[in-house]
Amino acid sequence: MQIEITDNSEKVKEEFEAAVMRALETCGLVAEGHAKKLCPVDTGNLRGSISHTVDEAEPAVYVGTNSEYAAYVELGTGKYYPGGRPTPWVYQDAKGNWHLTHGQRANPYLKPAVADHAEEYRKIIESELKG
Repeated sequence: MQIEITDNSEKVKEEFEAAVMRALETCGLVAEGHAKKLCPVDTGNLRGSISHTVDEAEPAVYVGTNSEYAAYVELGTGKYYPGGRPTPWVYQDAKGNWHLTHGQRANPYLKPAVADHAEEYRKIIESELKG
């Protein structure tokens, strides 16, 4: 009796890695959509800047924005940010009007887009890995 063994481990590894990348891309698109739904809109700049990137080296997916004021919206400012400035301040707007502020309340849109949908992302990953 002669037995022949075929090593398919490299192909299995390639298919597994491809499935992981597909799952991360799908999770990124879904998380990006959730973040855009939650994002407060004034001019639409912040919402339009939300995107995702898949890092194949880790592997991981990152959802975020490069908008310079994104963190202030997400985390809040002044007394509304833990450890932030406790006293009010004044500023002058573009029209020359002066305003007193204690800061801006947090309006999270990124963290809940990820944290509140963990089960959805788990199902996406499972589905891709099952093929």
